[in-house]
Amino acid sequence: MPTAVNSASPRSLFAPGRNCCAVAHARRVALLIDGEAYFDAFRRAAEQASHAITVLAWDFSSSTRLHFEHGWHGPPARLGDFLNWLAQRRHTLQIRVLDWDYPLVFGTDRELPPVWGFGWQAHHRVEVTYDNTHPVGGSHHQKVVVIDDAMAFVGGFDLTDRRWDTPAHRIDDRRRQAGGSAYPPVHDLMMAVDGDAARAFGELARSRWLAATDEALPPVPPGADPWPSGLAADFVDVDVAIARTLPPGPGRPAVHEVEALYLDMIAAARHSLYIENQYFTAAAIGDALAARLAEPDGPEIIIVLRLLSHGWLEEHTMHLLRTGLIQRLRAADRHHRLFIYYPHIEGLKAGTCLDIHAKLTIVDDEVLRIGSANLCNRSLGLDSECDAAIEAGGQPAVAAVIRQVRNRLLGEHLAQPPERVEQEVRRQGSLHGAIAALAGGRRTLRRFESQPEWPAAVLELARLADPERPFTNGMIESAVPADLAAGEAADWRQGARRVLIALLLVAGLTGLWRFTPLADYLQPERIMAWADAFADRPWAPLAIIVAYTPACLVLFPRPLITLAAIVAFGPLTGAAYGLCGLLLAAFLSYVAGRQLPRHTVRHFTGRRLNRMAETLRRHGLLAVTALRLVPLAPFAVEGLVAGAIHIRLWHFMLGSLLGLLPGTFVTAIFGREIGEALAGHASINVGLIAGLAVALIVLTLLVRRWLLLDSRRSGLPPAS
Repeated sequence: MPTAVNSASPRSLFAPGRNCCAVAHARRVALLIDGEAYFDAFRRAAEQASHAITVLAWDFSSSTRLHFEHGWHGPPARLGDFLNWLAQRRHTLQIRVLDWDYPLVFGTDRELPPVWGFGWQAHHRVEVTYDNTHPVGGSHHQKVVVIDDAMAFVGGFDLTDRRWDTPAHRIDDRRRQAGGSAYPPVHDLMMAVDGDAARAFGELARSRWLAATDEALPPVPPGADPWPSGLAADFVDVDVAIARTLPPGPGRPAVHEVEALYLDMIAAARHSLYIENQYFTAAAIGDALAARLAEPDGPEIIIVLRLLSHGWLEEHTMHLLRTGLIQRLRAADRHHRLFIYYPHIEGLKAGTCLDIHAKLTIVDDEVLRIGSANLCNRSLGLDSECDAAIEAGGQPAVAAVIRQVRNRLLGEHLAQPPERVEQEVRRQGSLHGAIAALAGGRRTLRRFESQPEWPAAVLELARLADPERPFTNGMIESAVPADLAAGEAADWRQGARRVLIALLLVAGLTGLWRFTPLADYLQPERIMAWADAFADRPWAPLAIIVAYTPACLVLFPRPLITLAAIVAFGPLTGAAYGLCGLLLAAFLSYVAGRQLPRHTVRHFTGRRLNRMAETLRRHGLLAVTALRLVPLAPFAVEGLVAGAIHIRLWHFMLGSLLGLLPGTFVTAIFGREIGEALAGHASINVGLIAGLAVALIVLTLLVRRWLLLDSRRSGLPPAS
């Protein structure tokens, strides 16, 4: 945690320990609007680095292109090659990237980690590490770059693909390419700081690195000044507040500074709130805005959001929740001070929009805030976040710059120069008046039209995708608690949580069936016809068997494949195909673990699986059976670890068979019940299914207890 001296004045909005972790002085602060400006500033600052570059990221891609200058004869334009070039050029330089531990979940959207041995290979002083300390369902979402503790960047940008763009947001800009495909315009923001503020971000980065890797990084010696020549400072000699969200962790309480600062900023607004954000679903923020809208003399509220969501899942969760919150705020807007817009660019391809990825809030001409935190529940309590804020504090020069930044942003969206925006704001006496006067061109801001109303039950189900707090404290902690008494209690609490989550998921599926055309489309006769047609294909058994291997890699629910096989081929034949597919996937993961270096597998799986590896090493067949009965890690990871530590193959395969049989048996019975119900011969035997579920829960608790006692007897340290 940053220990920078608090430089906030007694009347400051910033309160370290409540709505920020530190307030530190910066000699220079620059606002970087859109990807071209940020990537260029990062590149030029990194070239000046002497000792350390530390990157905290939600995503990182070595293929990211930093610039598109023609006839370039300088360092490489691709990020990975550029970092290697920096390390080769300066032997005192250590580059570290702390990325979210995503591979098995988002592998189709991300590049493979360098430790897998494919694609980009990092220099030995370029270390890419994956943070797996987040709770289940959470993510490491901070976007911070620190260079020599003398300059830092913080905001909404990751050094990854699909982020680069210019403020022009041209619809035909061929430089916006990722993986050979064009992507729509994207708008985002970053803040660059130096001085004590940069050192505070350096301490924050070291604390995150320590929490993720158990490695304490030394502070960087003072003296360097990597601030790029030509990068103009927007602010000079100002205080910067740093606000974080951190979920609870081992020996660490939750941190909710991001939420507290949002609420304080909303309460402090006198004339206007200007917000740009990727999401807009947070219940606490909605409550605060609704309270201000109820005041007869409250501020006008201007919110700029993107028009569309990314993908079917987001459209039916975050987009739906946003619609509900907008409906609620419009109902509270009795004095007509709420104005919600989206950027419109004439000629964009159908189904696309300008992607607002920024996380910005400006209060009057007084406070400016940029960071990684979205206005969604998970950013306030589940994910790790980091924001930076500046306040005028009675200084007219600082207030003027905050106002200029807002004019620049509105001018970008309205295709108008900032001076024209300022002139119109003065003439109209309000931000929304100026927007109305300047809107209407080929590139403009448009009001959100009436949104469809959704039943309260559907909105409650959608909130599962945007939780306010973690469901659990982590996979290994909940599976193998630190002490026996607490462990047994935690197991029962965890079991109760999982039952609750399962019930909510069932309710969600029921809601989808009730409020979508699924009920008309997925008739039992149609499903059985599909299953029969599939089973008649000569290649169908092979397809089922082969399907398990990629499913295990991307965490696709394997029982769904088994259920499909059972419905198509019958309980016994379908279960046999499913078991063959699981064993094939287990064998291939084991072989991969044998081929990869041990340190590579250890780096990939993370320090939290050391206990599992030790149990496998000592007990072989028994441990494999137990872990397949009650998996404490993803299916493929268990195979990789077993292969890397050279467990006997027949121990691994027989243990996998024995451990997978009960689950396959339960799935077969459940599949038979579904098949009978779909065929119209019988209804689902709820009692039987419930009994099998209870038996599996009891078995889970017994296996966990054995693993805990075994680790106690072996003297292994508790999981951290």
